[in-house]
Amino acid sequence: MCGRFAITLPNDAMAQLFSARPANALPVVPNFNVCPTCQVHVVRAGETGRQLDALRWGFLPHWYKSKTAGPLLINARAETLAEKPAFRVACRERRCLIVASGFYEWTKTESGDRLPWYIFRKDGAPIAFGGVWQDWGPEGDQKGTCAIVTTPANRNLGIIHHRMPLIVEPENWPLWLGEVGKGAARLLSPGQEDILGFHRVDPRVNSNRASGPTLVDPITG
Repeated sequence: MCGRFAITLPNDAMAQLFSARPANALPVVPNFNVCPTCQVHVVRAGETGRQLDALRWGFLPHWYKSKTAGPLLINARAETLAEKPAFRVACRERRCLIVASGFYEWTKTESGDRLPWYIFRKDGAPIAFGGVWQDWGPEGDQKGTCAIVTTPANRNLGIIHHRMPLIVEPENWPLWLGEVGKGAARLLSPGQEDILGFHRVDPRVNSNRASGPTLVDPITG
């Protein structure tokens, strides 16, 4: 799964990287502790080109009567994406890229302590998570919401967690966004083994209130 991440790339650089027109109101960066229900940076395709928007992390199906009417859907499993009622239309028509600099995952000690790890691209580039989105709310006042697609972990990350976010490589952005026809289902597989690195970080990040660049600093022991 993916339940927390960091984003440090400036908004204008993000828009340039994805060749996207930035929305007027985007989340503040840097943010080293992006949590569920936060506004996140999302790239979507449109009739006039790509748009960099702010969407709520936490997908709300159209039948939810309130934001808390059902489970908080921050992740969507690749294996069942096309079957689950919440996601099956979105996976065909409303795919997006959710931008991150890295993400956190946790292991547990024998005593039950949660040890956080920070996971990042070895090449230093931002990560583009494959996502799906849904507008939710009353007509005329709808808000965008999204979820990160996850796959089984590759061997590299499997020592930390059994799942990982779907990572879409730049050459596949047009396909995932629906800009070049069909066939995006072939992208629903674990990321390549040599793309990601990781290191232990301070347990302060276990709190969703923690902030600051030291959250991603490596620790030993």
